[in-house]
Amino acid sequence: MYKIVTKLEIKFINRATGQIQMEAPPAERLLKFLYDNPFGKTAFLTIARRKFISEFYGRKMNKPSSTKKIKDFVKKLGIDMTESIKSISEFSNFNDFFYRELKPNARPIGQGFVSPGDGRLLAFENIEDVNTFFVKGRAFNLEEFLGDRELAEKKKNSSLFILRLAPNDYHRYHFPYSGEVSKTTKIKGKYFSVSPYALAKNFAKVFCENKREYCTISSSDKGEILIAPVGATMVGSIIETFKPFTAINKGDEMGYFAFGGSTVVLLVDKDKISIDQDILTNTRNKIETYVKMGETIGV
Repeated sequence: MYKIVTKLEIKFINRATGQIQMEAPPAERLLKFLYDNPFGKTAFLTIARRKFISEFYGRKMNKPSSTKKIKDFVKKLGIDMTESIKSISEFSNFNDFFYRELKPNARPIGQGFVSPGDGRLLAFENIEDVNTFFVKGRAFNLEEFLGDRELAEKKKNSSLFILRLAPNDYHRYHFPYSGEVSKTTKIKGKYFSVSPYALAKNFAKVFCENKREYCTISSSDKGEILIAPVGATMVGSIIETFKPFTAINKGDEMGYFAFGGSTVVLLVDKDKISIDQDILTNTRNKIETYVKMGETIGV
């Protein structure tokens, strides 16, 4: 079985420096308890996945009193607030800070196919290869994930990108390529954490049962690109900000996540994209690559 983490620290490669770094997510001990402790697992399956937990934390982070958490959060996780349009004192609640907008040009848009957001990236040239890395004895079930047998059959020869956002990351996500965007299709799901602890132990359930939705970009040279934001425990909402059935440019904002861990999944025709080799190599070595929104990840 593919495991992203075996200890409390989560390793990933910072693409900008080439250095291996450690991630210690907030509430890591609770997550460790929920996924590793037999009693904790029972509690997780019967309580934490339920929608009201997510909605409770969502409402809590929308209260004006939640602003008192921002300063310590920024300090503890080393967030660069010079990129933010608003200063700490200007946010109306924690969620307002969490999905903060960045200053123009804070994220230059590169050539080719780009990352839709800041986060830790895994990439597979062929979605059929995912079983080798993630779920021993069970293939990644694209039909369950998409909720549509016909669409799953259409996308079975895709390359797969999984971008995982940590709490300290910029939580707006953008279009990775130019084209015409479709409407959003929502898929009903339960709420699992998109923590690396969840990914290591419950990959199929995390991605096939979480709240998710998708849209597609019709492009001139890469065909139809599918983009699927995934909501998780303590994320009550995925907010889209684009207008369906319009032409969009690479780097245009697509939407944002409220408080909690979040993920964006991309499916692209494997014959129409060449994924950057360093990302593929890191994925084969079972380690994520940290990238930023607008950074080239394929051509």
